[in-house]
Amino acid sequence: MSAPEWTVPAAQFRDKCLKLLDVVMATGNTLVVTKHGRPVAAVVPFVEQPRGSAIGWADDMVLDRDLTQPAIPPEHWHVVADPDRILTGSTVDEQG
Repeated sequence: MSAPEWTVPAAQFRDKCLKLLDVVMATGNTLVVTKHGRPVAAVVPFVEQPRGSAIGWADDMVLDRDLTQPAIPPEHWHVVADPDRILTGSTVDEQG
């Protein structure tokens, strides 16, 4: 379930930015900034995340001085080639 959101015109956001940021932080609600009635940006509360891998799925990623070596081990290349597999967890080619 997502937090409630409210909208504010860009001019009002400009004039009251710091106060509005305090409200977002205090309430946990999302603030949608609009221009001419159309959403252009969202201000969401910051949620501290535990420090993990720089890119999540590649905990064994190694950046070395030798830039000719791959940073991602070959067994993870399928994720780069098919990002949908990150969501499905599929490791076998299901195309045929």
